[in-house]
Amino acid sequence: MSNLKALTFKQLRALVSVAEYGTIAAAADSLSLSSPAVHSQLKILEENFGTPLLDRDVSGQFHATQEGRILIDAFEKAWGSLSRAAEDIEAVRRGAAGRVALGVVSTGKYFAPGIVARLKAMHSEIEIRLIVGNRNEIIEGLEAERIDIAVMGRPPRQPDVTAEPLGPHPHVLIAKPDHPLVGAGKVSKADILGQHFIMREEGSGTRILAMRFLDRLGQGKVYDFTEMGSNETIKQSVIAGLGVALLSAHTVIDELRAGRLALIRAGGLPIMRHWFVLHRSDLRLTGAMQTVWNEIRNHAVDMIRSEEVSEMVSDH
Repeated sequence: MSNLKALTFKQLRALVSVAEYGTIAAAADSLSLSSPAVHSQLKILEENFGTPLLDRDVSGQFHATQEGRILIDAFEKAWGSLSRAAEDIEAVRRGAAGRVALGVVSTGKYFAPGIVARLKAMHSEIEIRLIVGNRNEIIEGLEAERIDIAVMGRPPRQPDVTAEPLGPHPHVLIAKPDHPLVGAGKVSKADILGQHFIMREEGSGTRILAMRFLDRLGQGKVYDFTEMGSNETIKQSVIAGLGVALLSAHTVIDELRAGRLALIRAGGLPIMRHWFVLHRSDLRLTGAMQTVWNEIRNHAVDMIRSEEVSEMVSDH
């Protein structure tokens, strides 16, 4: 049985650093320690738990074992809670009412600054920290308790969350304005499947939705696609004529309005989803969190440009 009282942050930081950098020397440099000091901390830690916490592969790189990953995950959660406590204490010391970590999926970064600006204007005493990432990153932030409240699409199955719908979240098929399918009278499944698609990276909710859409159309047929890591890169690629893309209408509303991009209209499009605001079900909302939660829920239509986006992508 391990002796938890013998654990120290120095030991745990050594484990995290070696797992991250792959070598004891690199980890030692990152921690401003000597290699023997890091090795000693790891030895004490492994003796305490009675099991190897790191493995070395054939190239000499260290990786966390299953037991090591469990310990690293626990340490990161604890460190996140302690960091939040330190920030909350500092906020109280400055006389601020509270702090809220607001996570928004990258698709929502086009309206997220407007949400933060509105909240700051109405509640200047609340400190808002905006965290933007893809779907997996936001879910991981909720799990690790680095994110208090999140705005995203379909709520995750884990962790267990309390969620409220905010408004429509249409996804549209975009192309450059002179693309042959833009303005075409009837676009078939074969027409769509014959296009080269530009897609987001794995872990993106937009990527998941696009692949489900194409799989449903093709029923197992192979389609061509190129992966890119951001909505901005995808938009510029489509404008340049490298392919078409299925993206959230919120990400392309300005380009559609300016005529730099155009919609391909076909059966089943736009794909209508919804935005949600959510938090972990086991999170006890502070006064500041409750205020942010209520403001987002009550003013969602204005905050996410819901009516403007719906009007732009609707059939006329």
